[in-house]
Amino acid sequence: MRPLRLDLWLPPLLLMGAIYFFSDQPSLDSGLGLIDLIGRKLIHFAEYALLTFLWWRALVTVTTPGHAALIAFVLSSGYAATDEYHQIFVEGRHGSPVDWAIDSAGAAAAALRLRSARARGRATA
Repeated sequence: MRPLRLDLWLPPLLLMGAIYFFSDQPSLDSGLGLIDLIGRKLIHFAEYALLTFLWWRALVTVTTPGHAALIAFVLSSGYAATDEYHQIFVEGRHGSPVDWAIDSAGAAAAALRLRSARARGRATA
C-alpha cells in the first residue's frame, strides 16, 4: 500500500475549512446589490468546482479516475449540503436549496470535465 501524500489530501480539507470559516460569518454582503449577488453565486460555483478537482486529484491515487470523479462530486455536493445546513444556525445567514444547487452544479461541471478529459485521453491513446 502506498503512503498517503499529504500534499494531495490536505488542500481539499483546507478549502473545506475556508468555506466553513466564510460560512460562519454573519454577513458577506458588499452592498453592491445584484453585482454582489451574481458575483457570490459565481464564486460558489467555482469554489465547489475547485473542491471537486482537489478531491479528484487526491482520490485518483487510490482509485480509478472515473470513480475518483464520482466520489469527488459526492463529497463536494455533500459538503455543500452541510454548509447550507450550517448557515441556518449563523445569525444573519440562511441555508438555501438554490445555493446548494449552484454549489453542486460547480462540482458536477468539474466532475464531468474530469471524466470527459479522461475519455478524450483514452480515445487518443
